[in-house]
Amino acid sequence: MGKVTCDMAISVDGFVAGPNQGPDAPFGEGVGESLHRWMFEEPEANAAELKQLNDAGAFIMGRNMFGPGRGEWDLDWTGWWGPEPPYHRAVFVLTHHERATLEMAGGTTFHFVTGGIIEALERAQAAAGDQTVAIAGGAATVNQFLTAGLVDELRLHIAPVLLGRGERLFEGVDRTDLTQVGVRYTGLVTHLRYVITYDGDTERRRKADQADTSRPPGSTPG
Repeated sequence: MGKVTCDMAISVDGFVAGPNQGPDAPFGEGVGESLHRWMFEEPEANAAELKQLNDAGAFIMGRNMFGPGRGEWDLDWTGWWGPEPPYHRAVFVLTHHERATLEMAGGTTFHFVTGGIIEALERAQAAAGDQTVAIAGGAATVNQFLTAGLVDELRLHIAPVLLGRGERLFEGVDRTDLTQVGVRYTGLVTHLRYVITYDGDTERRRKADQADTSRPPGSTPG
């Protein structure tokens, strides 16, 4: 099976979104496009990283990454991206609440998983085959996968901004040793790429088992 990767746009002080995310402020109050200007204003300079963002066989995300709602589903909501999301693959959304599979234009299919991160990963790996599985966010979901020892490669895209508050990456994540394998920058972003090496399959499985049993199913909406 392929590796598990994670790409996150992040502020210098470690936030991937500001406070009070909602339909009118998907990245939180006062954030706008400040974490993602490099995508829109420098697409040619960042072409390799942009290509890599969606270069996976399947994706996993938290409910907050899919939409702003909580509780029972608003079935009229089909994601932030309009009728044709950018994934063009199977996307597994962690949630507390069951919802039927949602097929979108362009090949994206959203599957809603209530059994937790291990079930989501197993289903994503089955869908991806030998291709990569990408953890798409948000912060709480990425933090769970890091804590469980389930991420092979971490790619941070650091925007030159301090947000001060919001959704923080690495919150609650234990010490994790990283090997830096890439760094590149433009005027709007610094790209860092790390490989995460775990202490053998036994340690990795132990972490994953702890993660799967210490939280209720679907406990990562973010």
